[in-house]
Amino acid sequence: MKREAEKTIKARVLVVDDDRLILRMLQTFLDQKGFESVLAADGEEAERFFAAEEFDVVLTDVLMPKMDGIQLLERIHEKDPEIPVIMITASGQINTAYEAMKKGAYDYIPKPFNNEDLYQRLLRAIEKFALVKRNRQLSEAVEKKFHFDNIIGVSGQMEEVFRLIRNVAVSNASILIQGESGTGKELVAGAIHNHSRRKEHPFIAVNCAAIPKELMESELFGHVKGSFTGAITDKKGRFELADGGTIFLDEIGDLDISLQAKILRALQEREFERVGGTQPIKVDIRLIAATNKDLSKAMKEGTFREDLFYRLSAILIPLPPLREREQDIPYLAEHFLTQYSHENQKEVKGIDPIAMKALKDYEWPGNVRELENSMERAVVMAAGDWIRLSDLPLALQSGKADQEIPADGESRRGIFLKLGQPMREVEREYILRTLREVGGVKKRAAEVLGISIRGLRDKLKEYGYRSTQE
Repeated sequence: MKREAEKTIKARVLVVDDDRLILRMLQTFLDQKGFESVLAADGEEAERFFAAEEFDVVLTDVLMPKMDGIQLLERIHEKDPEIPVIMITASGQINTAYEAMKKGAYDYIPKPFNNEDLYQRLLRAIEKFALVKRNRQLSEAVEKKFHFDNIIGVSGQMEEVFRLIRNVAVSNASILIQGESGTGKELVAGAIHNHSRRKEHPFIAVNCAAIPKELMESELFGHVKGSFTGAITDKKGRFELADGGTIFLDEIGDLDISLQAKILRALQEREFERVGGTQPIKVDIRLIAATNKDLSKAMKEGTFREDLFYRLSAILIPLPPLREREQDIPYLAEHFLTQYSHENQKEVKGIDPIAMKALKDYEWPGNVRELENSMERAVVMAAGDWIRLSDLPLALQSGKADQEIPADGESRRGIFLKLGQPMREVEREYILRTLREVGGVKKRAAEVLGISIRGLRDKLKEYGYRSTQE
């Protein structure tokens, strides 16, 4: 009992009733339970109090002069639709109670009521509203304080990243961003460009690991007509398209060493030739590079040029992995929750404490990108107003079965799990259910599951699942 009193010691209750004897009785009872109560003798007085002060729950009679409980409920929810309102109803007012519930009342309790029953209802309402307020505060913090362009963070490591971005943005120096895959290197590069003097000019991003080696030189520097088979017209490369702005070379550690000398020359001389061309092309660009590799090791192995490394690394921005910035996880999760709730036209209000703990305890080998994919999946899978542990990917649910799977083996979301069940069967049910949740669209299911569309097709073929919807 002491623990419950401590949980509610700061909870504020607005009590509304035109019977002063009942008001005094409720005040005495609430004071004993550790609540702070504010009394109103009618709906109009209650509305004035609600406009001037903050409360955690409203406890109101239904039948009152001037403004009844239903009208008060509507007025209160115009100002804050999430605050719980508990209606006190007299015997014979069951239809009124149902009407109140339809209009958004959290609960109702008939007279004469049991004090302990009322106390438990108040506790549940307050705990629910505390979750709502916490998620609201996270959302507001993300939007107002901890949001640098599209980069979110409250940790000391991210504050240092924000400081570096602000300091280097105004310069023209080349920059090297180091971090694991999925940490947001392109977002940092974009933020630097957006806060630079070049922001009105192009920002051109190139993933050096995604373009075949034989096409990379033409992609970067362009080519002239007839320079190779298939070159039927002149083509501008990415360096030329970025003139006046910024070119971002992601995963530069994967760039063939034969091209590194040409990039170094373009940086030093501010000029280059197209493939098959002889005329130098002048450009004014800023280069930002990023890598998830150890370039010092690559230099020793002879796969990365030392002169290019030193040219790039004069300004180095290290991005920490997500597992080292646990403080940021709730803010990032709330950001993605809001984003994907909007995209999927769902009204998901927040993340329950067990699910949030799982998010914070996970190692996140895929970093922020993996968290984003996990939150998108959770929003798609959520059946109610809150993200629960069973809405998260199976990797995040490990070790939590005692909290989320009842003794009969049936999970809360309908995936039947039995002790000793082969992982292949669990995986099959998980994939097929995800596909059903997204309306059978394979591309969408692959995105939610975090696998390639080809990998999903192979799995479905293995399961004997046939669908023409991509």
